[in-house]
Amino acid sequence: MRLKILTVRLYKFEAVKLFKLLRNKYGLAVIGVMVWLLFFDKNDVMTQYELAQKCRKLKHEKQYYLAEIENNKKNLVELRSNTKSLEILAREKYLMKKDNEDVFVFVTK
Repeated sequence: MRLKILTVRLYKFEAVKLFKLLRNKYGLAVIGVMVWLLFFDKNDVMTQYELAQKCRKLKHEKQYYLAEIENNKKNLVELRSNTKSLEILAREKYLMKKDNEDVFVFVTK
């Protein structure tokens, strides 16, 4: 029973404190500035959230491209060291041929 009375008094105290804050011109100005900064400013909450998402996406893309660069470096070392793999790449990807050969390309659908 005593706890119930204490919580009711606490709620009344909170309501009175909030009402006094709203009547105070400085409190009202602080609340107005907070609302302005949170919702209407150029750097509002939604804009910051969108920018954070974009930053996360760009970090993931950076990880992907760094992995691709490492993969391409390994392939480049392989091509520079092994002439057989260089010839295979030239024939398959760039359709190069020797002088006495004919190349036929089959396109499958």
